[in-house]
Amino acid sequence: MARILVTGGAGFVGSHLCERLANDNEVWSIDNYTTGKETNHVPNVNYIRMSTHEILSLQFDPELIFHLGEYARVEQSFEDIRAVFRQNSIGTIAVCEFAKEKNAKLVYAGSSTKFGDVGPNSSPYAFTKSTNTQLVQNYGDWYGLKYAITYFYNVYGKREISEGKYATLIAKFLELHKQGKDLPVTMPGVQLRNFTHVDDIVDGLVLVGATGMGDGYGIGSDEKYSIVDVVEMIGGSMVMQPEKKGNRRDAELVTDKTKALGWSPQKNLKDYIRENLS
Repeated sequence: MARILVTGGAGFVGSHLCERLANDNEVWSIDNYTTGKETNHVPNVNYIRMSTHEILSLQFDPELIFHLGEYARVEQSFEDIRAVFRQNSIGTIAVCEFAKEKNAKLVYAGSSTKFGDVGPNSSPYAFTKSTNTQLVQNYGDWYGLKYAITYFYNVYGKREISEGKYATLIAKFLELHKQGKDLPVTMPGVQLRNFTHVDDIVDGLVLVGATGMGDGYGIGSDEKYSIVDVVEMIGGSMVMQPEKKGNRRDAELVTDKTKALGWSPQKNLKDYIRENLS
């Protein structure tokens, strides 16, 4: 039984990770509940309401830290820039300090925006996530921090946010379709995404946490779909919206190191949409 801390443990991905780990480990979660929810709580997890910049006051000695608790939206980050830097820059250096003090391995959830065709400086979100991967690597070089860096690709699944400012695409589109509304597609609509089921993300995280070391552990589906493809899968009508800053057309899929550990995606977007339309 390992002692494990999950930052953002009441969020979408974090709650699934906590659920997977909790039966066989001592699991603690810290979350500021900006996008996390108490309804995402799962049994056998110690939940603490805390921002990551306060983590040095946490009275827990983990062996392994999964750092998921950051601001995680591209387009909204332009208007939320202060929150982005508070959560992603100030918060993450505090997490690195905490991991160093506790001699814990840190698994950092980077962003696939780093590999996008618009570059790592395309938005406040992408910038902070890219620089944080360098920060984590430097902590390894400077202080001997044990770390592994993962990269998520467009996660979907149960507990995904479906409404409001922080809604993500698959859950948002399914909810709008259920309400009989048009699906808003940001121009040009041919942007490609490697939509990845949250169970596959968690499979990759657990494996990287156990055996991965260093950078480059992408966790993404091999299949790419455009936003228009998704509309056609759901069967709704769409309304085009103006192009938005920071919105990439495509991103390189970087999964070789994760697959070398034995990981492979098991879930398919078409099946998920079909199941959730029935």
